[in-house]
Amino acid sequence: MNAAPLSPSAAAAASGTDLLLWVAVPYICLAVFVVGHIWRYRQDQFGWTTHTSQLLEHRWLRWGSPLFHLGAFMVIAGHVVGLAIPDSWTEAVGISEHAYHTTAVWAGSVAGIAMVAGLGMLCTRRLLTRRIRLTTDRSDKLLFPLLSATVVLGITATAAHNVFGAGYDYRSTVSVWFRGLFVLQPQPEAIAGSPLLFQLHALTAFLLFAAWPFTRLVHVWSAPIGYLARPYLVYRSRATPTAAPTHTRRTRSASGSR
Repeated sequence: MNAAPLSPSAAAAASGTDLLLWVAVPYICLAVFVVGHIWRYRQDQFGWTTHTSQLLEHRWLRWGSPLFHLGAFMVIAGHVVGLAIPDSWTEAVGISEHAYHTTAVWAGSVAGIAMVAGLGMLCTRRLLTRRIRLTTDRSDKLLFPLLSATVVLGITATAAHNVFGAGYDYRSTVSVWFRGLFVLQPQPEAIAGSPLLFQLHALTAFLLFAAWPFTRLVHVWSAPIGYLARPYLVYRSRATPTAAPTHTRRTRSASGSR
């Protein structure tokens, strides 16, 4: 890994541009993320859906959706470990830095490839199928390019620096900056010296957070987890009315004829 510890002079040399890109922009995006979800829930509960187009086309969707979602879950889990958990914690439980990075690189590459393949199928499906293309609204036209840019930049950064390159220890730079934002101790200098691909990936990710509340991504918070603990529904067949005895009908008929 070729990342060096930050010197005190570098830590104090955050420029105005660094403060704008790595402090102001992330906090603005996070504020829009929170306030936007509250506004969307209060104003547009009926639009809080995936806007599924399964009825319009299902062949591409059958493969693209599982690949994208499985890859996305793996990528999110990897980012939580890599960005939110300090390296000292993983070493404390017996995971060496070399073992962590080896696992993260190869597992992240598999997850990224699955996510890119699934997203590519979903985007191709939307572009080639006219009926689906006509249902694409303005939020989709913002979401899909931004999501694609974030995913492609992330997997490109991993491939360029940690698969084919000499290796880059983002946990000592990008992760430090990321955790600092949430404990209200921002350190823009921690990411300012990182490779350009990592910086672009971080910026597009925060822009994606800002766009999240206004797109179909809100359906993530409506996952039907309750169904896992929901009691079984017992269906009973409707009882068929039993026919009246024959002799009763005859009796009524006889009495009626009198």
